Amino acid sequence: MIQRMKTIFIGDTAGGVMLLLSALASMIIMNSAGAPLFQGLMHIPLSIGVGGSPLTLSLHDWINDGLMAIFFFLIGMEIKREIKAGHLARLDQLMLPAVAAVGGMAVPALIYTLFNGMDPATQHGWAIPAATDIAFALGIISLLGSRVPTSVKVFLTTVAVVDDLGAILVIAMFYTPGIETVFLTLAMATAGILVLMNLLSCRLIPLYIFVGLFLWYFMLKSGVHATLAGVILGLVIPYRLPKWPEDSPLHRAEKGLSPYVAYFILPIFGLASAGVSLGGFTPDLLMLPLTLGVSLGLILGKPLGVFGTVWLLAKAGLVNRPHGSSWDHLFGASLLAGIGFTMSLFISNLAFDDPYIQALSRVGILTGSVVSGIIGFLYLRFVAHPATPLQDKG
Repeated sequence: MIQRMKTIFIGDTAGGVMLLLSALASMIIMNSAGAPLFQGLMHIPLSIGVGGSPLTLSLHDWINDGLMAIFFFLIGMEIKREIKAGHLARLDQLMLPAVAAVGGMAVPALIYTLFNGMDPATQHGWAIPAATDIAFALGIISLLGSRVPTSVKVFLTTVAVVDDLGAILVIAMFYTPGIETVFLTLAMATAGILVLMNLLSCRLIPLYIFVGLFLWYFMLKSGVHATLAGVILGLVIPYRLPKWPEDSPLHRAEKGLSPYVAYFILPIFGLASAGVSLGGFTPDLLMLPLTLGVSLGLILGKPLGVFGTVWLLAKAGLVNRPHGSSWDHLFGASLLAGIGFTMSLFISNLAFDDPYIQALSRVGILTGSVVSGIIGFLYLRFVAHPATPLQDKG
């Protein structure tokens, strides 16, 4: 029991657990007498800088644009690690989960659009149910132990990583309200400096971070979402250096940053973004187009997109199922892909300015993610049959 608790709170799933706890705390606060004080605190302006033009943002914006840029920095490094020596390193490993991830983003977006495509107030949120929360999904599947084949865990991990990459591209292309050319040019020049540092085999992580702060500022001022600076910074951190083959700056940075993201950044984001006031809440709200589009996009769209893509490709003889997996296990994993949470909440903050619409989208995110997690766990625990090695094409 003690070992299981250590695994949950200290292992790779810690970020998901802490995020869940902070989301529950946010829900409690938003439905208590302290809600007005908490909301006022989130909108307090904070300034950083010297001279006559300091950078001023609300506390909520500092969390969304600042702290989450550090989270995306970690995501960028994780993606690079997977490309260099992980699940994305070989084309044959990548093709099936990558195509499944694309299907898992397209179908939820289509379901959302079917409900909200004609409403100018909500149609911009189409990408909300297209995301998968890797920490939560892998946290749940890890609780099932050997009942789920390792190949299926690798498949779900790769789907989630490609999903994160897709979400980053979506944010860059569709959630950038306007472009300031001068600042975008400065941002591109700064990114070029970071690339040059990489090519020159610089392994001083503090120097990368120092230049990255300028990149973040220029991105913020350019109109491109500032968190993308974190992704760029993560991608330029060297994985290996010819002169020091035993040293990996990326591994050092990732290992050093992960605890802060898990125990500080994600909980603060959950506290600031996940709470919904249930005052006046009725079950009818779950039937509104916005909440239906988000929740059904996660509950139905994700498994239809992920599992449906794999099934069609396998039946066409184009791909093999992951070795040792069964259709039951793949379907269960695709159900867990419907846990959106972190990225879905983040995109919701970008898509909507109206607090009421944001609250409805959060209701849909929480509903869809919780239902997907419960159904996925129960399916894999009680329905899925033990896997046997498969050599056929499905």
